[in-house]
Amino acid sequence: MIFYIADMHFGHKNVLRFDTRPFPSVEDMDTEIINRWNNKVQSEDTVYVLGDAFWKNEAESMRIFSALNGHKHLIRGNHDRVHGNLGRQWESIEHYAEVNDNGRLVILCHYPIMFYKNARYGAFMLYGHVHNSREWELTEKWKQELWDTDIPCRIINVGCMMPYMEYMPRTLDEILAANPGPPPVGGPQNDPETDHRAERNLSEPDRAS
Repeated sequence: MIFYIADMHFGHKNVLRFDTRPFPSVEDMDTEIINRWNNKVQSEDTVYVLGDAFWKNEAESMRIFSALNGHKHLIRGNHDRVHGNLGRQWESIEHYAEVNDNGRLVILCHYPIMFYKNARYGAFMLYGHVHNSREWELTEKWKQELWDTDIPCRIINVGCMMPYMEYMPRTLDEILAANPGPPPVGGPQNDPETDHRAERNLSEPDRAS
């Protein structure tokens, strides 16, 4: 199974205030995220971390990394240290990736990309970086403006602090269920066809926008 998450900021005291995280201390936050992660993810599962995983020194980061289940891949954020021993623990490190998740094309980047590959043909774009800030609100506003012009942009924030993430990795199905797509013309917002337009042959060449 494939999971996604961003912006855990293990060891970052100030993020408790920045995100209004519900933990009394950074130590409690780290422990709780580890526990929620391992209750969700099995050793054979794959997890894509969309940036800003650790804030601690390398030794403590290594300890936390080794405690987390699954095959872990990093989509690098602006706070990620990828040199030294910690960098070698990730199964892959990229700035951008395209994933085939059960026949659905998923674009991964730490930063939101409004005009991403195959947005008009059912692809999804997962990102982090903006947390639950004013920048996230602006991203949502711009997404709605694209919907209003019949561009079905499915760009979704997978920062761990988002209410639907609950400080744990989530599957694409869980993320989509919490973030319905644009309503089809003349139909309800939760029309199943909206969320499954990406179940197409991913080997097809890109079509011009």
